[in-house]
Parts: sequence; C-alpha cells; structure tokens
Amino acid sequence: MKISQFIELLEDFAPLSLQESFDNSGLQVGDISRKATGILLCLDVTEEVLDEAIELDCNLIVSHHPLLFKPLKTLTGKTYIERCVIKACRNDLVIYASHTNMDNAFGGVNYRLAEKIGLQNIRTLSPRKNGLLKLVSFVPETYAETVRNALFNAGVGHTGNYDNCSFNVSGFGTFRAGENANPFVGNIQELHTEPEIRIETIVPVHKKQAALRALLATHPYEEPVYDFYALDKAWESVGSGVVGELPYAEDEAFFLQKLKAIFKLGSLQHSPFTGKEIREVALCGGSGAFLIPEAIAYGADIFITGEARYNDYFDVENRILLAVMGHYESEIITKEIFYDIITKKITNFAVHFSTVNVNPVNYM
Repeated sequence: MKISQFIELLEDFAPLSLQESFDNSGLQVGDISRKATGILLCLDVTEEVLDEAIELDCNLIVSHHPLLFKPLKTLTGKTYIERCVIKACRNDLVIYASHTNMDNAFGGVNYRLAEKIGLQNIRTLSPRKNGLLKLVSFVPETYAETVRNALFNAGVGHTGNYDNCSFNVSGFGTFRAGENANPFVGNIQELHTEPEIRIETIVPVHKKQAALRALLATHPYEEPVYDFYALDKAWESVGSGVVGELPYAEDEAFFLQKLKAIFKLGSLQHSPFTGKEIREVALCGGSGAFLIPEAIAYGADIFITGEARYNDYFDVENRILLAVMGHYESEIITKEIFYDIITKKITNFAVHFSTVNVNPVNYM
C-alpha cells in the first residue's frame, strides 16, 4: 500500500478541516506516493523517534503534535526540528501529524479519555459552528433510492450516532427540453411533468465535493438541480472538549485517586476541593483550560485537562473542581486511536507504538 492510503484513513476519521486556525496538522515531511514499509505512532517527533523508525524499517511516522508549527527560515540543523527534517529527508521518511483535528473529531482524543474514565452519555462540550451544510436535490422517483444510497456511501447523512439520515417529499417537476438537449425523460420542445422526490440530507463541509460527485454520478438528469445551504445548527458531535456522566456520584478525593490510577499519573494537580460529589465530568486533553467557563456554564462538577495557568486555580473559585493531568499524560492515548483507525481497515501491516519517552516535563 502507498503511504497516501494510510493518510486517507486518518483524514477520513479526523479531516484536516477540523483543525484550529493556529494548527499545522497534515503532511510535515516526505513523499506520500511511496510504498509504505511500516508505521511508527508517536506523540511528538524527536531525533530518537526518527532513529526508532529507521531501526524498525518504518517510513511513515504518525504524530499527534506537528513537528512544524512555524515556517522554517533556515535548514542548518541548529535546532532539533531542523535536524529532524534533515534526517527524515536523508532517510526517505514521511512525517504526518493529526493534532487538533484529532482532538475535535467525534471519537477522537477527548472521547477516548472519557471512555477510559468510564463516562456515560458522552457528548461534545463546545460543538463546532459553521461546519454543516444541507444538500437538497430533486430526483425522479425511480432513482431516489439509488441517489440516496450514493450520498450515504459518500459519507453524508450523519447526525450524532445516526447515519443514512434524510428527509424526502414527493412532488412534480416540470421542464421543457430544448433542441440541443438529451433529456432522460420527455420529448424535445414538449412540456413534461415528472413525479420526483425532494431529497434533503446533512453534509459536513469537508464532504461537500464528495457529496456532489456522488450526486452527479447517479442522478439520471442531464442537468440535475441541487442546492447547498449553510446551516446555523452547531455540529454537535464535533468540537472542543466533552462532557459525560459517572454511573454513580463519587467523592472528590476518591475520584482523583481513581484518575491517577487509570492514567498511571505520578502526580495530579487540582484546585481546592468544593465539598461536592463528582457526577458530571467535563474534560479536554492538552491545553484545554480555555474551556473552563463552558464547563462551569454546563454545570459540570469537575473539569479535567492537561495544562492550566496559575490563575485558573483561583478563577474556578468554588464553582467547579479543576484537575490537571499534564499535557503529555492527557494525550499519550492518541497513539491508541491511530492504531485502531489503521488496523481496523488494514489488519496485516506493521504498525508500531513508539517506545521513546518524549515528555519534556520531568518530576522529582
């Protein structure tokens, strides 16, 4: 298989359009048209990780954090980033990053954290806005099912945990074919009335072109009628952070000890106890403190993240318990997500977890 085919799997799960504006997810270094020899999964790319990939004969490195956040002005090897780029090019390695798009994706980093904690009824804390379109088209009755299925196969019609979603209304379309037309039904220069189905379905913005190709490939009319409408509705399954519920309310200290055990944390920072039990849990891996106000507004009992500023511990006051795991510790599970995405489709390929500890934060 080509490297590009593995990248397609990752981007189908976490499209690059879901990344934040400051991010640089996607291809970092290399030629994705080459045949893949093996895949190494990591959180960060370092020189040691590149050495590990070379030793394992992996020419594709999939990282959560991008190696290149900012444009390179020189390539002299004076920084670890430049040395990594040079080494990757010399050894024909491809480096690919799936960062905030994987954070924001349904089933991504935050959903996996919530599942490990044992939360139920998991949903997005801050749903993404301006990410959905409505596609409307008018199809002859006898072709409605064919067109609908083609659209669904193109990845549209998803709403939360439901797929193949559409709305259909029967009606009549009228048209008159001109002399140079090649009508599917009706005769040249004669007014024709055709029983049609109005099909409506939801399309993520990044699936617009795929939906249009599927529609045009299966619609029988020479000039199909279709419209895309921007939806004001938030994309509930995609966005920043998640919230969920514990099966039973738990004591604050007990829950924090459980959190340490689940993620094998050497230490865990937290704000003063509120004296309330924990039932509603909000979380965001990595640098998620910006979501604290939304967690409070939601009514969560605790907000878990990877990083927080000193003043954040003051600002929560007694409204919510703040727990900070560490950035690395809150996102190391990303490697598991990469592995599941790839091996679910490709079962007999060499996919390795990096064993290099890239955490730059040390504790005494």
